[in-house]
Amino acid sequence: MSFCTVLSAAIFGLKVEFVNVEADVSNGLPAFHMVGYLSSEVREAAERVRTAIKNSQLEFPAKKVVINLSPATMKKRGAAFDLPIALSILASLGHLHPDHLKKRLIVGELSLDGKVRPVPGVLPVVMEGRAAGITSFIVPKSNAPEGALVDGVEVIGVGSLKEVYLYLTGQLCLQPEPHDSAVMNEEQKEDMPDYLDICGQETVKRASEVAVAGGHNLLLIGPPGSGKTMTAQRISTILPELTFEESMEITKIYSIMGLLDAEHPLIRYRPFRVVHHTATKAAMVGGGSVPVPGEISLAHQGVLFLDELPEFQKQVLEVLRQPLEERQVRITRVNGNYLFPANFMLVAAMNPCPCGCYPDLNRCTCTPGQIQHYLGKISQPFLDRMDICVESPKISYEALHNKKTVETSEEIRKKVCRARDVQKQRYRGTNIVSNSMMGAEEIRQWCGLEAEGEELMRQAFSRLGLTARTYHKILKVARTIADLEGKERIQTAHLQEAIGYRTIDKKYWGR
Repeated sequence: MSFCTVLSAAIFGLKVEFVNVEADVSNGLPAFHMVGYLSSEVREAAERVRTAIKNSQLEFPAKKVVINLSPATMKKRGAAFDLPIALSILASLGHLHPDHLKKRLIVGELSLDGKVRPVPGVLPVVMEGRAAGITSFIVPKSNAPEGALVDGVEVIGVGSLKEVYLYLTGQLCLQPEPHDSAVMNEEQKEDMPDYLDICGQETVKRASEVAVAGGHNLLLIGPPGSGKTMTAQRISTILPELTFEESMEITKIYSIMGLLDAEHPLIRYRPFRVVHHTATKAAMVGGGSVPVPGEISLAHQGVLFLDELPEFQKQVLEVLRQPLEERQVRITRVNGNYLFPANFMLVAAMNPCPCGCYPDLNRCTCTPGQIQHYLGKISQPFLDRMDICVESPKISYEALHNKKTVETSEEIRKKVCRARDVQKQRYRGTNIVSNSMMGAEEIRQWCGLEAEGEELMRQAFSRLGLTARTYHKILKVARTIADLEGKERIQTAHLQEAIGYRTIDKKYWGR
């Protein structure tokens, strides 16, 4: 037989496309032609495959070889086609029976000595393959635990081209990678930080508790050394547990980026991404000639932390506005449109001025112009998307030496989980999982106010100059506070606390 087809796959953004690797070997002048709208790294596979076959002690006679990767309308990138190309050639030469390659999906990069190297994106490939009815996969050995996260399929991990050849010819028995049925709800790591370490700052800790309970965005403002970063870092210790579906969704993104642990590929904890202020727009939202996910997609179902917020380029912050509302990122390129998930909680920390001491005029060395310019880096539309803004004041000596017992992260986390359970029951049957995701209809249904509350909101709307967006955010935060208190309706005290989280921006920005 001189012709053979092997099924493989390619990754485009977060989407998987199946690719047929076709090989035709015939008599003629020795040549190795590859066609099918290929990138340079795929074209280089010709030399890698030829050398890998020879170094695997397999016969590669001097013949005319033509490789086609179809469909030809889709540009192929990456080195994951090396292994299926090599196997299709061996089958075309008669070394393998084509039936052994049918109904299998194969990916893998080859080194010159015939070793099979890992490739990114194996998990989404296996997931998409299972959805298409494929039940058998041959992948690099390092990627096998990742592929085995998908139930109901056979994932064979291989270390070399010779090993695959011996397996497919029946000379070697390889056992499928066992399915990872690990329990999701593991105990938190013992070495994780704890809210117990924070002295004082009860208002800040309460604000972070409310923010996590409802999935609300949080802005911390205060002088250096007041515990803003310390508080933000401990938010990861009170996040609710991931469901298995959420865990697989996050793991899929990290698989495409090649960021998974080879031994423990399943991501069991919500992401907590810390971004440096030198990050570009492409690094934040994703991009490139063939777009890949950015930091906000890597923070999907978790937290994105921006420390020293005004130090970020203004255009980088502004590009976050749409993802914060839509909870997804759309990137348009000539070769297509890409959609990345971005359902994350934004936590930001900042000083009130360049020296950090404003509004303490006895210590602040900044001019009014410097303060205005510094705060002006945060636009009103961006500020409107922060559900909770809270001040982190300078810590007193008495607070540092106060022996008063404070809540641990585990105690706060239990309250957060109870509030999240209430929200899951409330929004059952919808795509909403937390109060921050409520739309106008849900707000009307679940955020009704009593007469006293209506009057309070009317006064706040007028005096604070609220926008429609900030008005709705106050109601969402009040709903979360009521859930934490176990109350079915929003009470005046809940509304007062929620409004208090919107007054801090008026103090500093005065708008």
